[in-house]
Amino acid sequence: MSDPGAQRLEADNLCVNRGGKSVLEDLSFSVASREVYALLGGNGAGKSTTLLVFLGFLPVARGEARVSGKTASAHPNEVRRCAAYLPESVSLYPHLTARENLDYFLKLAGIAPQATAVESALDRVGLQSSVRDMRMGSFSKGMRQKVAIALALLRDTEILLLDEPTSGLDPRGIDEFHGLIRGLSDAGKTVLMVTHDVYGACQVADRIGLLRDRKLVAEFEAPSGGRIDTETVHRAFGGGSL
Repeated sequence: MSDPGAQRLEADNLCVNRGGKSVLEDLSFSVASREVYALLGGNGAGKSTTLLVFLGFLPVARGEARVSGKTASAHPNEVRRCAAYLPESVSLYPHLTARENLDYFLKLAGIAPQATAVESALDRVGLQSSVRDMRMGSFSKGMRQKVAIALALLRDTEILLLDEPTSGLDPRGIDEFHGLIRGLSDAGKTVLMVTHDVYGACQVADRIGLLRDRKLVAEFEAPSGGRIDTETVHRAFGGGSL
């Protein structure tokens, strides 16, 4: 379970403009250590923008985004060292194998893990041994995601930022991905995922924040030992009573 005293991500009255238009207004929420938080909303709600602000890629008009206590806009390099970002379309080299991709990107980060650590990370994310030396151009989206998460594990980041992580996955892939995320949370990782998938958010998240029209309009919390009620969130997502 999460530790309320250790906030890894904090949005404090966050206001962001892009192209002369407001895309986030007075957004406030926090994500604690070991917690999975799903930011749920439709297209244009401001979900992906929120991730980019936490990574220090976008300026804020007002308010503050903090990662492990550091202001993202003032300390972008430090923030990116402790947070791994998984975009909706994972950018890995298709002509390289899974192991070669990991080796290349870890070298760019100045990390030289032992081969046993690489195999352990790939084991942990559930990538079959038989495909690890295959070119990634033949990988499914779910397999590419596993390699990307293995990279985050080898970088040993505290925080994972996931943008529509289950988009394009089949039901089995979605279940496997959710199991992986829960396992990482139980092992101490903090996860912020943005999604429009109500069912998936309710299955995996400890808390859900509902974004509508650039604002956080509701939050939902899983009961002890249980899951957030899908029907309640679906009704709110559709604009019904909160």
